[in-house]
Amino acid sequence: MNNQHEENLHIGSSFEDFLAEEAILDAVTAVATKRVIARQISEGMAALKLSKTAMAQKMPTNRASLNRLLDEEDTSLTLTTLVSAAAAPGKKVKTELEPL
Repeated sequence: MNNQHEENLHIGSSFEDFLAEEAILDAVTAVATKRVIARQISEGMAALKLSKTAMAQKMPTNRASLNRLLDEEDTSLTLTTLVSAAAAPGKKVKTELEPL
């Protein structure tokens, strides 16, 4: 296959299609979702003027777990941790499965 054809392979497709073809859509989606969650938790903490120590105590968890939760690149997150983190600043988690 020549380079011209390879370069035009994705013209007209969506970015999501490109990520799926590259077999990285799930990983990219997970990181993007985690970034949103981490940012929302951080904003909730800031609004209530909660330090990491105070937030960890309200969850209840330790600071290491809270740091993992706030790490935008670390996609390992349990629902229990997410629900606890949301509840600490007075929020709730809403999840929904959507068709692809």
